[in-house]
Formats: sequence, C-alpha cells, structure tokens
Amino acid sequence: MSDQDVVITGIGIVSCLGVGRQAHWDALTADSPAPVVDAERFSPYSVHPLPEIDWSAQIPRRGDQRQMETWQRLGTYAAGLALDDAALKGDEALCATMDMIVAAGGGERDLAVDTAILDASLTRDDQDVLLNEKLTTELRPTLFLAQLSNLLAGNISIVHKVTGSSRTFMGEEGAGISALETAVARIRSGQSSHLLVGAAFQSEHPDYLLSYELDGLLHRHGWTPVWARGDQGGIITGSGAAFLVLETRAHAQQRGRKAYARIGQIVSEGSRRTPESFCDRIDALVETASNGITPAFAVSGASGLAMATAAEKAALAGRGLAARGFSSLTGHLKEAQFPFAVALAALAVEKAHAFAPFDPESETAAAAGGAVIATTIGYRRGEGAALIEPA
Repeated sequence: MSDQDVVITGIGIVSCLGVGRQAHWDALTADSPAPVVDAERFSPYSVHPLPEIDWSAQIPRRGDQRQMETWQRLGTYAAGLALDDAALKGDEALCATMDMIVAAGGGERDLAVDTAILDASLTRDDQDVLLNEKLTTELRPTLFLAQLSNLLAGNISIVHKVTGSSRTFMGEEGAGISALETAVARIRSGQSSHLLVGAAFQSEHPDYLLSYELDGLLHRHGWTPVWARGDQGGIITGSGAAFLVLETRAHAQQRGRKAYARIGQIVSEGSRRTPESFCDRIDALVETASNGITPAFAVSGASGLAMATAAEKAALAGRGLAARGFSSLTGHLKEAQFPFAVALAALAVEKAHAFAPFDPESETAAAAGGAVIATTIGYRRGEGAALIEPA
C-alpha cells in the first residue's frame, strides 16, 4: 500500500440499463439480467438505446444543453455523475486543479446539411461549386460538418468547472484504453493528484451505423449474446458513457473519501493481429496485468466480432478465468468500452461480489472477493487490461 496508489473514488455510468452506478448494480445483479434492445428503428440492425435522462440534473442551463449534440450531453452528464459520486461537484478549488482526459470520436454529423448536399448534387453538375457554397453557408461554428472531438472536454470544463489540464484521445476502443492508462500514469508519477477520465458514445445515429456497416462490422441477425455470435460475429452497438474520478490514496484520505477500488497493473497493445498468435498475445496481456495475482473473474469488453472475441474467450478460458461479457447487455460502447469495464470491475471489487453469468450458455460461475481483471479487445485493434484490486 502506497500514498501514490491510484484509487477510484467516483463512478458515473449511463447505458441502456439505466443512469448511475446503483441502477447498473441492480440491473447486473438481478436474477436474470436482461438487455434493453431496439430492433426496429435501424432494422436490420439492433441497438441498445439510451434510457430516459433528465439532462437538467447535471446540465442545468438550457443554453448549454441546446448547443451540445447528444454524445456531448451524455458525456457531460456522466462526468457530473462521477464528480457527484466523489463529492467533488461544486468544490471550485478542487475542480480548478483537477486534470481531465477524455476519449472521443469525431462527433455526430449534421444530417440535415449532409442530406441537402446530396439532394442538390442530383440536379447540379458543378459539384465543386456546390460543395464550396454549402461549406461557406452551412458549417457549424466549429468549422466542421461533424464536431471537434475536444468539444466534450470543453463542455465538461464549462458546465462542471473542471479546469486543470485537458487531453483528448481519438481512436475507438484504443482511445479509451490510452486515456485510462495515461491517467493512471500521471497520478503515479506525481503529475496529477486527482483526475477525471472517461468517454461517451451515442450509437443511435445513422452516420455511425453507416461507418460500421461499410466496414462489415454490424450484426444483422437480431440480438444474440456477445459470445454466441460465432463465425458470423458482428457488433451490436450501444449508447452509453463512463467517467471515473481517480485520485492518489493520500489525496482521497486527506479529504476523507472512501475508494471503490485500487487500479493495479494496467497494460495496452495495438500491434497488427494474426489469427495464429492473437490468443497467445491476449493471454500474455492478461498475465502481465494480473501481475502474479489470480483474479476472481474477468469483466470483458468483448465486441462480438468473430476473430477478436473468439481469441479472447479462448485466452480467458485457458487461464481458468470466468468471463462476464457486458456488451451482451449494454451493447458495444466504442471509446467508452474500457472505462465502462473498469467501472463495473470496481463495483464488483468494492462489494466483494461476483456477477452471475450474463450469458448462462457461455459463461461459468465465478468466486466472489479479491481482484477482478477488466479487459477490452478492440474489434480491429487496441487491446487493454487492468487489474482492479480492493482499495
């Protein structure tokens, strides 16, 4: 035990299962945990939609709400939940010195502008002129037809007054892994004493689903648990967010805050994959993160894409680790996948409770108590694992 241990003192999570840590705990520990799935709006694709959210609970000013797209509101809301949970909300002195690291995508495109450009292009031959016209008259104030990735961090700063240093990572699951790994490294090195880290993803948007489909990533056959999609594989996306407040043990103790858990070893990879060796690489990743400790079970961010999911399942089974693939219930949360896995692992560690199988056909029973490993194996690249230990 060290004063520089990295502990989790605040958790803010949102998914189709509900709003906040207690709603998720209740849903995940129910007798038969069940997903919330919308198979109609984007048929033949399914999504795990957002629950009803009272945005004003964390974003009180209507003007702030109006100028954010859903992914920004979602991230800002979850960040507020984490700050509330850590008893930092409204503490201007601590928020002013609080660092922030966010993982984000490219933001939501303006579908009305995109549609107008496509419609006009059907009746005009001067498409270069047309595009310049639209770019000079229809652009957002951000000078981009989508949104700048660092707008989420900017809005968190404005709404919640978190005004220390700020960094934004891009790059799907790898961004969420890098954000958390960097946050832990900053605290351990003494560069930060308290830090907000996390991500948000809004999947209920046609442009996001189009980008997945163009790469052949989406699951088309109705809802199926993540481990049961077999060779067909495929991702069922979900809307959600996860933010964590991390502190040094000394900083948390100084202000009288009890921690959920301690973050032990955290490791990442991002090299090119070959099917023959990928399972062994995941095994080595988990072994390094476990750092000589035998975890009680694994909270897995498996995506459902065939090769990556099969390799992770085999690697965890080879180590005798029961897996809990939470994407079966929440959908795949892209940048937020790794922070969400760590948040769920921290809740399980704090309560010394092993989640019952989310998919009884594919997941085995697990012992309660001790450390839990959190994993995210990106659907294309980006692998991460973290050992979450009792505080």
